[in-house]
Amino acid sequence: QVQLAESGGGLVQAGGSLRLSCAASGSIFSGNVMGWYRQAPGKQRDLVAVINSGGSADYADSVKGRFTISRENAANTVSLQMNNLKPEDTAVYYCYFRNAPRDRYREYWGQGTQVTVSS
Repeated sequence: QVQLAESGGGLVQAGGSLRLSCAASGSIFSGNVMGWYRQAPGKQRDLVAVINSGGSADYADSVKGRFTISRENAANTVSLQMNNLKPEDTAVYYCYFRNAPRDRYREYWGQGTQVTVSS
């Protein structure tokens, strides 16, 4: 089992910045992927950004150039720096963890943190 603890989020005006952080603990194996998804009211949960242990990252087109994902492998943490926030970024943001083959690529989710961007 893997546990995820999220921090950050909140209310910000359009054009502002926020930083989300997530710490993973438990049965963590190297070769994992960490990242963030988000879900707006009435919509499906969508990818925001993910990063593997080698530092290779993928972003949703809607956040490229505004959001930056990073991780510290030794601490098993992942962060999402969100700049130039827009009202359409308003959503619940979920920390995501996909473990290595030793755990059959099992996926884990955080409880979610609310990000609200006012216009």
